[in-house]
Amino acid sequence: MARYGMLIDTIKCVNCYACSLACQTQNGLPDDENFIYFLEKEEGTFPNVKRDFLPVQCQHCDEPACEEVCPTGATYKDEDGIVVLDNSKCIGCKYCGVACPYSARVQLHDSMYKKGTYEDAGREYNYTVEKCRFCKELVDNGEQPACVTTCISNARIFGDLDDPESELSKAIVEKKAKPLRADLGTKPKIYYVR
Repeated sequence: MARYGMLIDTIKCVNCYACSLACQTQNGLPDDENFIYFLEKEEGTFPNVKRDFLPVQCQHCDEPACEEVCPTGATYKDEDGIVVLDNSKCIGCKYCGVACPYSARVQLHDSMYKKGTYEDAGREYNYTVEKCRFCKELVDNGEQPACVTTCISNARIFGDLDDPESELSKAIVEKKAKPLRADLGTKPKIYYVR
C-alpha cells in the first residue's frame, strides 16, 4: 500500500487559483465554497509591496486530530493513509472542524451544492462535515488529484511518501520542503516549499 502525500511549492505557485476551481468542479461545490483556501499576507508599502499566498487544505495527517474526536468513527484513514469521511456515519456535530488545526473542514447542506457532481461520486452530503479527500475517486483509478493536474505552474506534486524513488519523496528532500505546523504532532502529509 502507498502512503500518499503532496508537495506544494509556493515559489512556483502563480496564485491563479486553478487548483481551487478544479476542486470546486471535481466536488460539485458552489462558487463560494472550497476545500482549498488561501492565506494571504502583504508586507511593505507602495511601491515596495510583497504579497505571499499559502494554499491550505486538509493535510491528511498521519495522526489526524479530526479522527480522534469523531464520536461515530465517520472520519478515518484509508489503507493508503488518505483521511476520508464515511458520510453515512457523519452526524454533522463539527467536532472534527473544531479539532482540525488547519481549518480544513466544511459543513455541507442541500442548498450549497450543484446537483449531480457530488452525488455522481457516490457521496451523500446533507449536513456532513467534508474536506479534501485527495480526489480519492481519481487516485483509486490511477489518476492524480484534480488540483495537481490543473496546476499550470506544476507547483503541486502528488505521490507515495513511502517510496524513496517517487518524484514526491525526491522533491521533498531536494527542495527541503516542510509540513505546516509540524509542532502540533499531527504529522501532516502535505509539504511546502516557501
